[in-house]
Amino acid sequence: MTYQADDSRYERQPYNRSGRSGLKLPAVSLGLWHNFGDTRPIENSRAILRRAFDLGVTHFDLANNYGVPYGSAETNFGRILREDFTPYRDELIISTKAGYDMWPGPYGEWGSRKYVLASLDQSLKRMGLEYVDIFYSHRPDPGTPLEETMGALDRAVRSGKALYAGISNYSAEQTAQAARIMRELGTPLLIHQPSYSMINRWIEDGLLDAVEEAGMGCIVFSPLAQGLLTDRYLGGVPADSRAATSRFLSADRIDLDLARGLDEIARGRGQTLAQMALSWTLRDPRVTSVLIGASSVRQLEDNVACVDGPAFTEDELGAIDKITERYTAR
Repeated sequence: MTYQADDSRYERQPYNRSGRSGLKLPAVSLGLWHNFGDTRPIENSRAILRRAFDLGVTHFDLANNYGVPYGSAETNFGRILREDFTPYRDELIISTKAGYDMWPGPYGEWGSRKYVLASLDQSLKRMGLEYVDIFYSHRPDPGTPLEETMGALDRAVRSGKALYAGISNYSAEQTAQAARIMRELGTPLLIHQPSYSMINRWIEDGLLDAVEEAGMGCIVFSPLAQGLLTDRYLGGVPADSRAATSRFLSADRIDLDLARGLDEIARGRGQTLAQMALSWTLRDPRVTSVLIGASSVRQLEDNVACVDGPAFTEDELGAIDKITERYTAR
């Protein structure tokens, strides 16, 4: 059946300006890291993307090596984009990244001009696009001058293959340096994408200040700490859970007291634990958007509903800080 977007899609989602730029992003964006590769049914991926757009989620975030195998998330997204979203391309923000390992040999990862620009060309081919809206340096490269990596981002924008440039996983000092270089080149950085959650607060120690000073936005990933901040583990570790099956989260990181204590606060707010965790990351106005992953339409709908939650009281924030204090990474 031909997809027709919901006419009320822009009534459900707040949109926040990314730093001092002219671009607004939805408060909740959809990341395609885990659930859009060849190991997942494409019709499930299609249903998630359709429902996300119907809920006002206009930003879809990818990277060159997302999916199993690498590149498959971009390929599958490109197919769905072509079949379902072609009429809506100008309503979408599509981003991708280069920085982690993608192909064998010395030119298949990190931040050289050779790798970054070749990766962008490959990503555009996989998705069937002439340009992406945001192109990121996915991580800083200690072996490549920052001027070279930023020069490649500048070239990507000037060539018309990207509209905006961003960085991900850069420290506060590296962010300030990168922003200065890009300003001098005439292509200001639009946004930074770091990890952030109630138990991973490293960006509060300087990075948010650096982002604000540079006039950049901030879009955060892993806001649910790979599922730790959801109701998934309130009763223990299910055999099919990420903690039991994924290398990105181990069962020894699960703490039932943490999850149950936070869940009690969430229920008092009329939210699920996941909804509260997402709302918490958006409480700081310097955070433009929060990236969620979704393996089902139901999970997507539950997470996107975080935007309907109430503002936090000082008592709630204090209680959250008390519960998370000994778990918090800075």
